[in-house]
Amino acid sequence: MEKQSPKTSDETKLSFADFKSYSVEEIMAAGGTTAFANKSGKHPQQLVEALKNLPADAFLTEEELELALKMLKDNK
Repeated sequence: MEKQSPKTSDETKLSFADFKSYSVEEIMAAGGTTAFANKSGKHPQQLVEALKNLPADAFLTEEELELALKMLKDNK
């Protein structure tokens, strides 16, 4: 399979106008998830730093997580 640079999908209307959407085929054509992220200028360390900079209340508590998982299971 020939590697290609990631491109936005023109076929689907984006749910979030500020974010580009990519198909699985486009990600795989770029060489997989890691290669796709690198070609898109995204690096794991940037994500780690962004997560460290979030306030503590940005994350679910154990109780909130359990409730959310229960709601997902009940709504299947």
